[in-house]
Amino acid sequence: MAEVVLFHHAHGLTSGVEAFAERLAEAGHTVHVPDLYDGRIFVDLGAGLDYAQEVGFGTIAERGRLAVEGLSPEVVYLGFSLGVLPAQMLAQTKPGAVGALLVSACVPASEFGGWPPSVPVQVHAMADDASFVDDGDLDAARALVAGAPDGGLFLYPGDKHLFADESLSSYDEVAAALLMERVLAFLK
Repeated sequence: MAEVVLFHHAHGLTSGVEAFAERLAEAGHTVHVPDLYDGRIFVDLGAGLDYAQEVGFGTIAERGRLAVEGLSPEVVYLGFSLGVLPAQMLAQTKPGAVGALLVSACVPASEFGGWPPSVPVQVHAMADDASFVDDGDLDAARALVAGAPDGGLFLYPGDKHLFADESLSSYDEVAAALLMERVLAFLK
C-alpha cells in the first residue's frame, strides 16, 4: 500500500478533504493531511485565496515541505487546487517521490526544474473549469503529461473547480467517484 500526503485547497482543511483522505485510508493506504492554514477554514473561496496571498504562496509551499519532514521519501503527493503547489513542488524536487496526483490545478513543470522521469503523474480536472482552462493550468497539464514518461490527463464533464470535496456546493458525486476510482488504481 502507498503512503500519501494530501494537500488541501484554498478553503482550508475541510471535512470534504478529510473524507477523501479517509476513503484512501479505508482502502489500506497511509494518508497524511497537513493543515497548511493553521486551522483556518474559509467558507468563501475568495477569502481563502486572499489568505493564501496574504501569507504568501511561497510560505504555503514551505509549510508543505516542512509537513513532510521525517516521512519516508517514498511518498505519493496529492494536491487539490492550491494544494497542487506543494504537491507538485515536492514530487519534482524531493528525492524518492513515487507519484503525483494533481487535482484542479497544474503548474508548469519548469517552475520546479522539470519533471523527474521516475515519477508517474496524473492531472485531473473538469473540462470546462474556467480557472483551470483560462489560467493556463490546462496547457501546463498537457505539457507536463506529454513530457512525463508515465503521465495522464483526465478531464471530467463539467465546469466545477473543487468537484471532489463533498463539503462544498461544487461537489459532483459522479466525477468525484470516478476520480476516487482512478486515484485508487494509481496508488496500486
